Amino acid sequence: MSRGLRFPFGRVVLGTGVVMILVFLMVPILIVVPMSFSDTRFMTFPPPGYSLRWYRAFFDNPAWIAAARTTLAASTCATLLATPLGVAASYAIQNGTHRSMRYARTLLMLPLMVPIIIVAVGVFFVYSQMGYVNTLGGLILADTMLGLPYVVIAVGADLRTFDPAQEMAARSLGMNRLRSFITVTLPQIKSSVISGAVFVFIQALDETVVALFVSGGTNQTLTRRMFITLRDEIDPTIAAISTMLTALTLCLVAVVVTSRKSATRS
Repeated sequence: MSRGLRFPFGRVVLGTGVVMILVFLMVPILIVVPMSFSDTRFMTFPPPGYSLRWYRAFFDNPAWIAAARTTLAASTCATLLATPLGVAASYAIQNGTHRSMRYARTLLMLPLMVPIIIVAVGVFFVYSQMGYVNTLGGLILADTMLGLPYVVIAVGADLRTFDPAQEMAARSLGMNRLRSFITVTLPQIKSSVISGAVFVFIQALDETVVALFVSGGTNQTLTRRMFITLRDEIDPTIAAISTMLTALTLCLVAVVVTSRKSATRS
């Protein structure tokens, strides 16, 4: 009897906690999105009136557009670099027999394990010696390093459940390792590859701390410019940009969910 009473109570407590966490995470979005459509000069909630004034301010400002272009270029290039590198690293870790593979995985996970401010300081110190500060190439390399763990985790999870006998059968028929991986293994783990690539893009899109140290001038990222603008003045354009970034992130997450569902059906 006591067990029957305790079990529903535990589920209610857990459900209440989950709902409170979701509400806590959603409240900033529910505030920022309406403010982005405000027709006043200052951020007020609720807005006294609605318009697209601050979206037009973003698209009409060359500095904002240049920062957005830099962010999209860095995010795209980082995704194109981190995805194949992460897939190759995951494959080597999963199929390698040398004990160094365990240390390789730990090394690749360091960007997630080390506090981001320490990573930013370290990257800035190295870049200052190499002349990579405020360069697009340096920003791409930093975003690639920060994004690699997401690909390694996503692809590694699928490779652990993949039957290697299928690839061995292809190799026994005359295929080399690379061709057998592309023909047999890759199509079966493509959903995890897509997931990893999407999370690399999102991470590079939203990254702020490292960007504050290594980007600037003509290669200033959108998030860095938002941070500096918010420090100097309260510009409602930031709310409009935040809304667009949130919408883009949700669309990319929907791509991940869709790819996972299609992989499950197949």
